Amino acid sequence: MYYLALLAGEKNATEWGPDSPEFAVAMGRHQASWDGAGSALVGGGALYPSAEAATIRNEDGRALITDGPFAETAEVIGGFYVLEGSDLDEVLEHARRIPEASEGSVELWPMFEWMAVTDQKGCWLALLREPVGAAVSPGTPQWDEGMAEHEQFGRVAGSAVRGGGALYPPDSATTIRVRDGELLLTDGPFAETAEVANGLYVLAADDRESAIALAAKIPVSPKGCIELRQIVADAE
Repeated sequence: MYYLALLAGEKNATEWGPDSPEFAVAMGRHQASWDGAGSALVGGGALYPSAEAATIRNEDGRALITDGPFAETAEVIGGFYVLEGSDLDEVLEHARRIPEASEGSVELWPMFEWMAVTDQKGCWLALLREPVGAAVSPGTPQWDEGMAEHEQFGRVAGSAVRGGGALYPPDSATTIRVRDGELLLTDGPFAETAEVANGLYVLAADDRESAIALAAKIPVSPKGCIELRQIVADAE
């Protein structure tokens, strides 16, 4: 089974650009978790600072774009992994070694499906967020209706879709923290927010404006949003 790991750290520790010495040090520290995960690590990457993010909402049939991530929180997402394992316990053994688990938190979501990314150079992470109450379970008519809308988006976006996946509802998520060597697990997402992760796309685009225009076509509920973040291509 595939799991999405959203890596959250303190804001001042996740806002280094890829050309900074701090970013290089952080990537060096992640190397140990990559090596330990081995073939279980099947995707992911670091993200450009959240100050460069865009949040896209649909209001009255038009896209409303705001600069920055979807919410002001003490911890912001600095990267993501996709891990594969036979069960949650196996994936937890890999996730606990991720540096953010000791310094922030790792939000682990089981994925209903995952379309692997073969090339994410020039790509953007479009993280879909929906209100907690809007989450639906696979196999329901509401789920099937939503999947049909995403299939339509896939036809429109074509080869610009480099990967992506859907997540199970928020009650299936687990937040991981490691403090003084002790693994601490909390049911649910890492932050109490109105909107939680619902799925993701990896999109290819020439620039930020093109990425926003493409992401604005992704179907979300009237109260949902899309957090668009540029992926650092050589982070893996």
